[in-house]
Amino acid sequence: FAREGAAVVAVARRRAELTDMADTALQRISRDVRSAVPNSVRTVGTACFEFLPTSAGGRFRLGADIHSAADQPLDITQPATTFDVLSPLSTLPAVNDWVVIGNQNTGDVYAGTTRAQITAVGAGNAVREASLTVAAQQFPPGYDGGRFVVVPNNGGAPAVVYVCSGVGVDAAGNGTETLSRVTRGFDAALNACPAGGATLATRVAACNFIYDPNHGATQQSGYVWLQLELREAGESAALAYGTHVSNVP
Repeated sequence: FAREGAAVVAVARRRAELTDMADTALQRISRDVRSAVPNSVRTVGTACFEFLPTSAGGRFRLGADIHSAADQPLDITQPATTFDVLSPLSTLPAVNDWVVIGNQNTGDVYAGTTRAQITAVGAGNAVREASLTVAAQQFPPGYDGGRFVVVPNNGGAPAVVYVCSGVGVDAAGNGTETLSRVTRGFDAALNACPAGGATLATRVAACNFIYDPNHGATQQSGYVWLQLELREAGESAALAYGTHVSNVP
């Protein structure tokens, strides 16, 4: 009886470890996805998906300040280089981070038509939170106007790709797949799932990423469905998460 009891405990411990690993991985992915640049999520099959995480966002000055010629609005009718930030920033942008404005189509931000790299960050005053100087770019208007997000440069690898590779189960009942987080530079297309990256989970037997860009009646909230199954010595833990993504530029 003692041997059988120990076996039961071992099985329970194994299942708990698998469940904890899967839950931790899916929570990490969900946190990342909720901060994605609007309309930046894209997939190739169900084994991987890519997006651009943000570190901050807010409102920029739309019109000139009649009391101070030094305050800078963003003129979206021509290439702009400097504009004031009017809303508080949770994290102050850094030089080489990216400003994204009005990203309504997924490919635009990767191609570069809705983003500009920050070249200087100016101090705030009684009215503005800060001023941002960027490489000259003519931004498109957003749905409501006046809204921007910041993408951290991350050493030249701002994009994030979650990848499942090596799907299957071996003869011992162990998952053979790995779930990884890959960072990379801007690429005009996601043609194939990239290799490498930091490992989030091992012993993965099944993994699916499904993205609906127009979830809901307003068609402004995307939805990422995450399914993950881990297997070890014939025991398995399967979890599924759903995460909303704001697609309002």
